[in-house]
Amino acid sequence: MSSKPSNEGGGNERPILTTRQGHPVRDNQALRSVGERGPATLENYQFIEKITHFDRERIPERVVHARGTGAHGYFEAYGKIGNEPASKYTRARVLNETGVQTPVFVRFSTVIGGKDSPETARDPRGFAVKLKTVDGNWDLVGNNLKIFFIRDAIKFPDMIHAFKPDPVTNRQEPWRFYDFVSNSPEALHMVTWVKSPWGIPANYREMEGSGVNTYKLVNDEGVAHLVKFHWVPKQGVRNLTAAQAAEIQAHDVGHATKDLYEAIERGDYPEWEFCVQILSDDDHPELDFDPLDDTKRWPEDQFPLLPVGRMVLNKNPDNVFAETEQSAFGTGVLVDGIDFSDDKMLQGRTLSYSDTQRYRVGPNYLQLPINAPQQGARARTNQRDAQMAYYVDDSGANKHINYEPSSLGGLQEAPKPAREYRQWVEGHLGRYQTSRTLDDYRQAGDRWRTFEDWERDELVKNLGDDLRQCPEQIALRMVWHFWHCDEDYGRRVAEAAGIDLEKARALAPLPGKPAPHQHREVPAYTDGKPEEGSRQTEPAPAK
Repeated sequence: MSSKPSNEGGGNERPILTTRQGHPVRDNQALRSVGERGPATLENYQFIEKITHFDRERIPERVVHARGTGAHGYFEAYGKIGNEPASKYTRARVLNETGVQTPVFVRFSTVIGGKDSPETARDPRGFAVKLKTVDGNWDLVGNNLKIFFIRDAIKFPDMIHAFKPDPVTNRQEPWRFYDFVSNSPEALHMVTWVKSPWGIPANYREMEGSGVNTYKLVNDEGVAHLVKFHWVPKQGVRNLTAAQAAEIQAHDVGHATKDLYEAIERGDYPEWEFCVQILSDDDHPELDFDPLDDTKRWPEDQFPLLPVGRMVLNKNPDNVFAETEQSAFGTGVLVDGIDFSDDKMLQGRTLSYSDTQRYRVGPNYLQLPINAPQQGARARTNQRDAQMAYYVDDSGANKHINYEPSSLGGLQEAPKPAREYRQWVEGHLGRYQTSRTLDDYRQAGDRWRTFEDWERDELVKNLGDDLRQCPEQIALRMVWHFWHCDEDYGRRVAEAAGIDLEKARALAPLPGKPAPHQHREVPAYTDGKPEEGSRQTEPAPAK
């Protein structure tokens, strides 16, 4: 029987959230950024304290993605993006040079469960690829569902805490999951995917992959395009119902690891086509969603998947610990020709992932063979010492020089490209709400309407089973959300959960958030105040 929280001690008696320095946290919803869509800034101390502590919550397994398996292989570029030369969009050699097999290591994983948890869990699947290119490593770290639950990295520790076991009962409780997502409408899209059969892939070979975040491709002219990266399995896609997963779990908790290992051993090498979606590098006000919002898919009928290359996995690790467990990925590991966008999840992940690896594996984790770049791009740095350093990075013939610049030898900067990509950034430094929220509900409703009948049936059953274990106030709010995504969706979930639909429909919109299917009228901070000096808030000129 689930232990549910009481409402005792509510109202004004609730204590105030602080940092560990004792500073009151007045905004726990958004990173500080330059304008609503601008980049996050390095002085986000509250976020840095929060995320770096979160990175260190588990010893020695990963905080998230603890259960995983991996394989070696190679990537081959077609030299084209769709029907056009890849060089039109990017100067990245790995995407332009044909006939080159770039070594890769891929780690597949579940997200929430521990190292020995079952691979039949209803959970997104991690899909992390390390490409050891001639220009150094490129890590593409994503999942199988192309989207995520939240769009601001400052909420990541809260989300994972809500999805992990209760710190008192040590059980994953549905009310914790729905308590969080019921207050985060942007999560409805991902909830609709995860609670459907797509939430339990049949195995890793028959599973899509995606970089999830928005990146940029940059060409020789310094021109950038927004891009989404996707892996499409040539084996097809297959998922499990809850009943099928339970039957497998009854006799095997590592079926997906076994499936991948045995397929490679018998020479049945899994293969994925690497594809991109591309947009011009601007705000795209014509869209109902922000293309930097990782809770949204770019509709493939508007932005088709353009083939770029293929990836084949053809070798199992010789040692699981040395390779799979010590493999370390980071969203900040990019090569020239691929750049960051201002996606706030990407910006936060870029700090968190590599910080986690320095803590979990050690400050010299990049000296491990599984993580080190290929020999043609071997590391030459002035970084020294720290725990477990077992060689000194090459820094030139003069071993006395471990700094730059120097007139006596040592390393020097690489030549700069003929044309740099220089993004214009302008705006107030503040904590912003996302203005374009209409598709928080519409994309979830679209997903409901495109599911097959059996997928809808499974989704409704899973949600109904969960919501019956939640306090009424949470279940009512979730039905309210689903009804606003699609009336049939909400009605069926209410029936399955034993919830009074009319009582749910009578709820007011969430405080401080726009009503469903509406955008915020003007750019606003997270306290609801309009952005100062925006065109919408300035007085009209006198006539």
